[in-house]
Amino acid sequence: MNRVLALAIAAIAFAVASAAQPARTCDSLKSLTLADAAITAAESVPAGPFQNPDAPPARAGRGGPAAPPLVLPAHCRIALLLTPSADSHIETEVWLPDADWNGKYQEVGNGGFNGTIVYQAMAAALREGYATASTDGGHKGGSGSFALGHPEKMVDFAYRAIHETALKAKTLITAYYGRGPRLSYWNGCSTGGRQGLKEAQRFPDDFDGIAAGAPANYETHLHAWTVYVGMVPIKDGKNVLPASILPVINKAALAACDAIDGVRDGLINDPRKCKFDPASLLCQGSNSQNCLTADQVEAVKKLYTPLKTKSGELIFPSFEPGSELGWTLLAGADTPNALGLDTFRYLTYADPNWDWHTFDPDRDTAAADKKDDGVIDALDPDLSKFKTRGGKLLMYHGWNDQAIAPENSINYYSSVLKKMGSKQESWYRLFMVPGMQHCGGGPGPNQINWMGALERWREGGAPPEQITAAHVTGANVDMTRPLCPYPQVATYKGVGSTNDAASFACKNP
Repeated sequence: MNRVLALAIAAIAFAVASAAQPARTCDSLKSLTLADAAITAAESVPAGPFQNPDAPPARAGRGGPAAPPLVLPAHCRIALLLTPSADSHIETEVWLPDADWNGKYQEVGNGGFNGTIVYQAMAAALREGYATASTDGGHKGGSGSFALGHPEKMVDFAYRAIHETALKAKTLITAYYGRGPRLSYWNGCSTGGRQGLKEAQRFPDDFDGIAAGAPANYETHLHAWTVYVGMVPIKDGKNVLPASILPVINKAALAACDAIDGVRDGLINDPRKCKFDPASLLCQGSNSQNCLTADQVEAVKKLYTPLKTKSGELIFPSFEPGSELGWTLLAGADTPNALGLDTFRYLTYADPNWDWHTFDPDRDTAAADKKDDGVIDALDPDLSKFKTRGGKLLMYHGWNDQAIAPENSINYYSSVLKKMGSKQESWYRLFMVPGMQHCGGGPGPNQINWMGALERWREGGAPPEQITAAHVTGANVDMTRPLCPYPQVATYKGVGSTNDAASFACKNP
């Protein structure tokens, strides 16, 4: 064997072996000095079952024994308190595998108004060999009340907690293994999707690949819409949409639009092509459980309609046909969802007693925009710095999303192409998922390896021309289906099982 080649192989083997073994003990990390941060714990955790600190103990139910817990590899757990401002109190955890580290770092995102370290997502990343981290965003709990009188905590929630966690985690990785991560990834949905986009926009050097699902990136307008749609079914102080009527609406929407794509499978491939009219369900004569009253028809029409200003400017898109079974937060509720209310009560008007009955889309959305001034909202379409350094951005959104209108992701994607040019598929792709609800669930595919596709793209140079997804019930795979980069859609070839991904091809509509 060529001596130079032999030395190169030996060097690679040594590097791989070194990566599997820490360069120092976990306990010794306690003495590490970090700027604007304190290490509150550094402990070795042996391999064993994972128990989420934020979840109650698993119990057997009527459906049978509880699912076995995840078994985690031995790792070093580091807890941190980050204080980048005088009013910051950001709690973060970093987990570093003791052996078989894959040489990469994955930071995981939050949901809603954050308020907790996302241990479950950290556990999944650790099992894949990643060094991983998560933060509580600088406060506890799921309410927006943390921002009342605390503008620095609002900045922490918006982006600083994520950025500071990335910096400190990479420092700890370098100290523990003797070298930093060769690649860093972001993985988040909802607020986590917004956090990912904010990173690409504001801190393009933090991550090499970003998976951003159903991003709440236009939060001021999203929460204006959240308040509005929460008000729609309430008339004279009572909600006119009981949960029992949602399956009736869903069945009618599917009957009108399911087969438009040539396959009747309970999924609407592109709901924007659906022309379902709720008035077709108007009760004739005495009311029935299988029809809608005039008030209900009016409410459903509004729920399908984008929220606009009086001058016709879009504030936020709305629900799509096929998503009706997910409208449970609207059904029967006598107030709009607290997530939307909190943006106005605490972040916009600093008034816990703000009355949602007075909500005016034009006035209050403008006030929220002015107060936020781009701190939380992640709208910048110029991602050229992220692109230039080789970053890959994979966005996804479910067409049946019941929390964030799916067309919001299309609008942001389109804004990037408008700013940077139409040919950006080498580093940026969006996948719209038929039947998927908010960040998962629903009748569509429920097993989708977003991170695998992102890794192959960033590390192997293989753009995701399609992603094969599956719908799994228990141990059974009910269906596989290709997911296509927008604007392509999965189109049935005309032969083969409609439950088999091989029977479909990605085509432009």
